[in-house]
Amino acid sequence: MLKNWCAAGRLMLRDMDLEDMAALKVCLLAMGTLLGLSVPFRWKKPAALLGSFLFVGTYLPLMVRLLECLTRTERET
Repeated sequence: MLKNWCAAGRLMLRDMDLEDMAALKVCLLAMGTLLGLSVPFRWKKPAALLGSFLFVGTYLPLMVRLLECLTRTERET
């Protein structure tokens, strides 16, 4: 079953354009905001710390890939 979900996800990503990806990111941002609002007050600080680590851990590799693509694009033009 997981293989089917992964295959469907790959297929969907191939068919997505920039606007679809932006809509997906806005949707995930809204879901994260709602989940963050539902965290009890005593857990807000640990949840914020975890979210910060996850953000940095995913943002940095994505930006490295973006910079590699930018330099490759500049070389090709």
